Amino acid sequence: MKPVIHWFRQDLRLSDHPVLRASCASALAQGAPWLAVFVWDPAQTQATRWVAQRMGPHRLLALHQALSQLSEGLRAHGHSLVVLQGEPTQVIEQLVASTGAGEVWSEQLPAPEETAVDRALAQAALRAGWRWQTHHQGGLFELGELPFSPDQTPDVFTAFRQAVQRSGLQAAAPQACPTAWPRPLTDVALGAPGHPWPQALLEVPSQVHGDPRSSFPLTEPAWHIGEHAAQAHWASYLARGQAHHYKATRNGLHGTAFSTKLAPWLAWGAISARQAQHSLRSWEAEHGASDSSGWVTFELLWREHFLLLHLKHGRRLYRARGLSELPAPPHDPAAFARWCQGRTGHALVDAGMRELHATGWLSNRMRQIVASHLIHEMRCDWRAGAAWFESRLIDFDVFSNQGNWAYIAGRGTDPRGGRRFDADKQAREHDPDGAYRRMWSQA
Repeated sequence: MKPVIHWFRQDLRLSDHPVLRASCASALAQGAPWLAVFVWDPAQTQATRWVAQRMGPHRLLALHQALSQLSEGLRAHGHSLVVLQGEPTQVIEQLVASTGAGEVWSEQLPAPEETAVDRALAQAALRAGWRWQTHHQGGLFELGELPFSPDQTPDVFTAFRQAVQRSGLQAAAPQACPTAWPRPLTDVALGAPGHPWPQALLEVPSQVHGDPRSSFPLTEPAWHIGEHAAQAHWASYLARGQAHHYKATRNGLHGTAFSTKLAPWLAWGAISARQAQHSLRSWEAEHGASDSSGWVTFELLWREHFLLLHLKHGRRLYRARGLSELPAPPHDPAAFARWCQGRTGHALVDAGMRELHATGWLSNRMRQIVASHLIHEMRCDWRAGAAWFESRLIDFDVFSNQGNWAYIAGRGTDPRGGRRFDADKQAREHDPDGAYRRMWSQA
């Protein structure tokens, strides 16, 4: 029987993973061997138009942790995770050729680069006679459940939220980890079990050090990116009743408890949005729902909206003018460099940029403040800011990142034409005693 390959891309977990269940079921039905792979693209650490390294050290560490925990989980079920290096389309084609695989399964990621890979592999599969199987699974809802087709997704978030709420649509219960696993494929020409991972993923980046000021202490075991840590964190957050205080605290600037801190685990697929929502609903059923706990759902819907906007608009979200008819934005490379380095001259903005550099994390409020400052005060291209966040943030998510930057720049779906934050006013309201600025007065 021809082997079945499962390509882990962004959902680096075993539970609530419909494509994983489907690939296992297909292999079992055929009596075929099964292989789990991850593809490391070296381009992720290379320079782009805007930044010197597309995936910075904190993101590399987060990926290292996520893959390590995924590998441990697979070993518990008798499988190894084979990590291969190269341009994804070429690597998958070579792997199919070397193994004689009949099927490759993976989750669908509707961002431009990933969509291009999907199209290329679909064409390669058609030419060579193997099956390329993808499925949308990144959000709360199945596409067919929505009260509108994806290409009719309301552009304005409020209209989207109201349409979903009027329909009564609820996220389906998450699926368990597969209970039956196919036999492993053990003879892999491009990397047998035990094949060394690419150097970039082998070790903790030397630039990353634990920082006692961090609001997301990635170097501490409880905060590692991985399925078990994600589930433990979310269970602890709910058990402490913090969901009943979320709305009042969510605009905090510093600390491990003022917000859910789910974003990094969601970004790497260590926990699914459906799992997070289902656990929240179960907790609300026992402890009561509140306006504050409902705001957590509100945030998950924002994430859903940005994902669906990619299905609707695709590459248009990456143009200089975004979805608008505005002229191309100005850009000042020297000003952008000062912003990245935390040397703008505004104490609050500089504090935020130093925190981001030192920890790979920044509160949602600070993200809006520093983004607005770059776009509206320093007159720089919003896409440069989006690229810097991609390089630095441990919770970088291509859909939310691009959507939020376009939104603040007035080139996305904000009905008010963008958001401009007065950094002085923000400092008075959110850092009245200057504690945050003093904390990050140095990198």
